[in-house]
Amino acid sequence: MSGAESDGRRSWLLAIDTATSRVVVAAAAPDGTPLGVSTWDAGRTHGAQLLPAIGRLTGEANLRRSRIRGVIVGTGPGAFTGLRVGIATAKALAHELDVPIVGVSSGAALLDASGTGDRGVLLLPAGPNDRLVVRAGAAPQLLPGGSEPSLAPGEILVALDLDGRAPADAIARGETARAGFAAALVRLGAARLAGGDADDLARLVPDYVSLPRGVVRESGEVAWSRDHR
Repeated sequence: MSGAESDGRRSWLLAIDTATSRVVVAAAAPDGTPLGVSTWDAGRTHGAQLLPAIGRLTGEANLRRSRIRGVIVGTGPGAFTGLRVGIATAKALAHELDVPIVGVSSGAALLDASGTGDRGVLLLPAGPNDRLVVRAGAAPQLLPGGSEPSLAPGEILVALDLDGRAPADAIARGETARAGFAAALVRLGAARLAGGDADDLARLVPDYVSLPRGVVRESGEVAWSRDHR
């Protein structure tokens, strides 16, 4: 390792995801190579813990915040409060440091990390009874409580945060996805940043599962909020 790298002057990417029951903060080299990751149970303290966790990660990985060259943020689907905190923090950092930002679908990153290839179907909680079905390249669909997902031949179910509400093998695949999630998030985000495919800071918005007031569900699908504030 060169002196410039060893003394914390290397360039790096910051990744944040607050879409699931576990918050993820990760650091990666510009090519997507992981440099460090911190994860913890979200609870109700996203706002209080997120910035301190970023500070700890930079210290543990011997990185400087001023050397961040891009921000990657998971856009969900996820709960309203968690996603707002994560995306607002990512936007604030990108604006402060004047670096590009990319939003990566948390669902797409989880499916990528699950090892199911293009056969994976992700199942997420949508409140205490409903669930959400996520397929790569398709709009998520709400699955009302009591209903079971309809799988095409060859499709493989991956369930996250659904203990007792999904088959055991699907939950096990969800844990595999969780374990590889941070690496998938930075890999997908780093590829977009390397290609110059950054998002418009003002237009980057979350995909909510727990919807804010005034947003309704129509025809069994979630009518996604587009909060530009």
